[in-house]
Amino acid sequence: MTRLMPATPAPALDVATANGGWSLAAQTPTSFTVIAFYRGLHCPVCKGFLSELNRLVPDFAAAGAGVIAVSMDPADRAAKAVAEWGLDKLTVGYGLTEAQARDWNLYLTDSIKDAETPVFSEPGLFLVDAKGNLYLINIASMPFARPDVASLPAKISFAMANGYPARGTRA
Repeated sequence: MTRLMPATPAPALDVATANGGWSLAAQTPTSFTVIAFYRGLHCPVCKGFLSELNRLVPDFAAAGAGVIAVSMDPADRAAKAVAEWGLDKLTVGYGLTEAQARDWNLYLTDSIKDAETPVFSEPGLFLVDAKGNLYLINIASMPFARPDVASLPAKISFAMANGYPARGTRA
């Protein structure tokens, strides 16, 4: 596995959504594309995180950022998460493959309960700049280790206004 590094090209990402397909290569944000990988419908921590992300979609848009949440769930489970979690503003992608999860350096987990899919990715949050390069990389091996997403729109605005470069570029 190749370690992802800030200021380098983001891996390709093409996933299905309720409205058809979504491709990272087709995104044209003013600032960033925010990609939040989540565990799936079975995860109550994900529900809270995505509910907050959904609430913040207008704030991200004001900061020039588009947002998508992606899981390995199949279409029916993703649709159920959208409906039951009230994700009316957030684009939700589904059907992430193990190979794609590995490309993004996400941790993979085998299910321990019937409610879980057989294999799912653990959380990751990425900012990809308008040129398609990784800017922020946050990968977790547990569902409860997540960044403070509420502060991100303001941080994005600050970074854009001040030309703040990607950090952590020295391996």
